[in-house]
Amino acid sequence: MAAMPEHDPTRAEEQKGPASPGQLSRQSSLDMKEKSPGVVRIEAIASVMTRTDRFFIFFGVFLIAYAYGLDGTLRYAYQPTASGDLGNHSLSATVNVLRAVIAAAAQPTSAKIADVFGRVELIMVSVFFYVIGTIVEATAQNIDTFAAGAIIYQIGYTMVMFLVEVVIGDITSTRARLLFSYIPALPFIINTWVSGDISQAVLDNTTWRWGIGMWCIIYSACAIPLVISLTVVGMRAKRMGALANYKSNFQQLGPRGFWIDLFWRLDVPGIILVIAVFALVLTPLTLAGGFATSWGKAHIIAPLVVGIVCIPVFIFWELRAPHPLVPFRTMKDRAIWGPMGIAILLNWSWYMQGDYLYTMLVVAFDFSITSATRIASLYSFCSVITGFLLGFVVYKVRRLKYFIIAGTCLFLVAFGLLIRYRGDPSPAGRSGVIGAEVLLGIAGGMFPYPAQASLQVALRHEHLAVMTGLYLATYQVGSAFGNTVSGAVWTQVLPGALEDALRPINASLAAPVYENPLVVAVGYPVGSPERDAIVHAYQHTQRLLCITGACLCVPLIAFAFCLRNPKLNDKQNLVEHQDEEVVR
Repeated sequence: MAAMPEHDPTRAEEQKGPASPGQLSRQSSLDMKEKSPGVVRIEAIASVMTRTDRFFIFFGVFLIAYAYGLDGTLRYAYQPTASGDLGNHSLSATVNVLRAVIAAAAQPTSAKIADVFGRVELIMVSVFFYVIGTIVEATAQNIDTFAAGAIIYQIGYTMVMFLVEVVIGDITSTRARLLFSYIPALPFIINTWVSGDISQAVLDNTTWRWGIGMWCIIYSACAIPLVISLTVVGMRAKRMGALANYKSNFQQLGPRGFWIDLFWRLDVPGIILVIAVFALVLTPLTLAGGFATSWGKAHIIAPLVVGIVCIPVFIFWELRAPHPLVPFRTMKDRAIWGPMGIAILLNWSWYMQGDYLYTMLVVAFDFSITSATRIASLYSFCSVITGFLLGFVVYKVRRLKYFIIAGTCLFLVAFGLLIRYRGDPSPAGRSGVIGAEVLLGIAGGMFPYPAQASLQVALRHEHLAVMTGLYLATYQVGSAFGNTVSGAVWTQVLPGALEDALRPINASLAAPVYENPLVVAVGYPVGSPERDAIVHAYQHTQRLLCITGACLCVPLIAFAFCLRNPKLNDKQNLVEHQDEEVVR
């Protein structure tokens, strides 16, 4: 067994000794004047937290992450069956778009709720939406109701994913932040390989309705340990005087004053504007899907124009809001905008190769369905393992920037391999694409989560939740860009490439192959003239996609070089109670 570290890696601050009740009371009184109620409460909780408390909190985080992670994978697998039973597939694309918009808008909104009310309260809100949405999905009798349930579920799902990252940021030191940030991702190592067997067993023995509906019970039960752990420590903090002078806004202001204060503290106008921006910009970008004729239609242009106009309105309001949803003054620092640039470009470039990777693996590389499914999951599997191991290294080295730069450079190298091995059913081609995906995963473990940790350590605790929410929302923006550009290349290049390749053989085959490649194309054996022509067309298209992704890696690397390189310590952040030199 490895020796215990010199310091408890989960401690947010080093203390020379336990604070007295009087000291805790005075500190709480001062904090209430400067910080949001939710931040004051979590800091009071962290001040009395023991190593045992942290163990149970991290266990609660792992358990709830295991539940929503496995449920998310299974629910995606059940969706085609559910759509077939409900008799309409036409709304599936729209549902995915709306879920992406909700996921983007819910992040900063969740941050405000966590700051105003508290972390435990946000867990309860997430459970409410999660359970209600799941019930609606499981009992839906038509596709519209199923879609409504999926959107409600997405709100709860997004809230809890955000919440676990913020709780970890609240109670860990800067040097241990990366290591513990991977706790919610660890279940993926198991779920990747068991989810297929579970979904098959459920569908063999019952229906998709129970497969989805049972998570009302499972998820609620898995949320209980985290809620209890935080509540127990909160009660101890109150007994010890850390929250002796704490009064909720409702207690201080009364009913009428509370609702007025809540309106401004939540920044309701900012929330409405950010939802409008995400909905009106991301929805047209995704729905246009790359079809050239769609861009000229009113239902694409009108919301896109209104959404773009809302952006300066949103900025104008946020610069003057008493409690802004987006603290723009904080975002002027390269330690903040650098990680956000990385987040956008990471998802944008990844979707260049990932959007149609499964189809490429089956059609061009001639992998089986099972093998293609597992290879498509290699990126996430390898990135989680790499990132978790890197957390131990960062804990000792106390630096992040070098690893982030190395990861972005490896990302570019992996795209080079994907350009080289873009669709060849030979043993060398198959090994090449597997190696490229593994390298892409190793690179992905070296900079996305470290970039998040780099952003968090440069923030005052008051801004942790909001800026983490915005950072996670930028991933959705990058996803929308990635889906749009990859869809444009695929839909505009592949049909012509198939026609050109198949014209000497059978030109009428191009349309059926494009519309249903996993059935039509696979029906021709590898080595036949038809399959070779099809593979050639797919190779040409994937080459363009991967070149685009490689080009996006250049500004990605540039953003990595823009980051600061502070020495991490045993405090919750690097900017409170320390000289400004620390963050240079």
